[in-house]
Amino acid sequence: MSQNEKGEIDNFKSTADLCSNPGFQSSLSVASKDVINDKPYNPFENRQVEHPTSTIGAVVHLLKACLGTGVLAMPSGFKNAGLAAGVIGTILAGFFCTNTVQMVVETSQRVCVDAKKPSMSFAETCGAAFAYGPKRAKPWANFVRTLIDYSLAVTYLSVLCVYVVFIGSSVKEVLDFYYPEMILSIQTYCVLTLVPLVLICQIRNLKFLVPISLLANILIVVVFCITLYYVFTDLPPVSEREMVASISQWPLFLSTVIFAMEGIGVVMPVENEMKSPQKFLGCPGVWNVAMIIVISLYGVVGFFGYLQFGNDAKGSITLNLPEDDMIAQGTKLLMALVIYFSYALQFYVPMEFINRLLNKRSSKKYENVIQVSIRTAIVIATVGFAVAFPNLELVISFVGAIFFSSLGLLVPAVIHTVYNWDKDLGKFNYVLYKNIIIGVVSIIALVSGSYVSVVGMIEDLTSDGHVEDNSTLTY
Repeated sequence: MSQNEKGEIDNFKSTADLCSNPGFQSSLSVASKDVINDKPYNPFENRQVEHPTSTIGAVVHLLKACLGTGVLAMPSGFKNAGLAAGVIGTILAGFFCTNTVQMVVETSQRVCVDAKKPSMSFAETCGAAFAYGPKRAKPWANFVRTLIDYSLAVTYLSVLCVYVVFIGSSVKEVLDFYYPEMILSIQTYCVLTLVPLVLICQIRNLKFLVPISLLANILIVVVFCITLYYVFTDLPPVSEREMVASISQWPLFLSTVIFAMEGIGVVMPVENEMKSPQKFLGCPGVWNVAMIIVISLYGVVGFFGYLQFGNDAKGSITLNLPEDDMIAQGTKLLMALVIYFSYALQFYVPMEFINRLLNKRSSKKYENVIQVSIRTAIVIATVGFAVAFPNLELVISFVGAIFFSSLGLLVPAVIHTVYNWDKDLGKFNYVLYKNIIIGVVSIIALVSGSYVSVVGMIEDLTSDGHVEDNSTLTY
């Protein structure tokens, strides 16, 4: 069996490279379960990674994956929870996100032993959990794997919609100030992103995106530092802000936090590429260390960002920076450029999945025409969604509620329960009850968050297009 057939992945060099792993590949084989071996199969010993990642490198990769645009939305999330409730909610959400990823990695490592495979992607792990779980679950293995495949692709497409809104709103903020005589709607700026996005998404080889990824990483550090400077300048007293917001706003907070923290799509590639994968879990463990840093930074940015801007906090804190300050305005444009580059990198993920479907064709005729057409159609679709729903805060909440709460919370709880159903659910079945609680939280986030977001989107659509007058998010 060749190296590719074993499901091994290329070196995970950056957040952008998450699509170079077999995240959407499906090489699961149940037949190997019946092979008798005297020595238990050790997936770690059988991994042959060309450029393995060190323990510190793995922490850096996870931080880079989790500390993206989501952290800039945390002040908006705290606005919907309040200072006290926001801190508590961020810690609880961080605990759930940390635990669910641990369940996925633990399940993946165990099913790798069962299937005698060195590594598995997220989708493969979900399918294998059913394949090597109870007998009644086995027939669902291929369906679950395929469902997760499609779900991951749709999730990244939804993130692209958020990116379009972010770019449009950032550019609008700057140009509206310097050219007040030609103020355009947010929808117009979203449409203007179409041609640049179509052009950059025609890049088909990931290695040509590496310089773009490097530049984006440098720029986002600059943006983050400048933004924190404005956040901590002349902070108002804590008494001026709500400690606990109205409970009707909590779903928006929960969805925003889940959107910000969840990095389920990049976890397995990082673990699969580690030189010492046994150090990923445990105490302190790579994942625990990374999440302690992530939760702390998200809490700090959310708390002080809301303390600084209050109910004026927008879908991205960069949109709250002073309009009469050239450095602040330049920061908004830099962030728009970062998101533009990030769009191309994230775009590669759903296209990798689509390309595997296209590879099943018997003929390669019109390959270039098909590629250009599909890539253009995807960009048009994401821009179209952004034009229809240009409220950044509500779009982030919607994506977090629908996709990340299901893939990041519900799915891990389900596969962990299924795989351990007839093995070990812990003393007094505590594993089952814990996973039920996680499942209930994810369903509450999914239903309530999507409902509140959809209601807000409908209000936007019925407000004669005056999205900039929306009281929830003013552009």
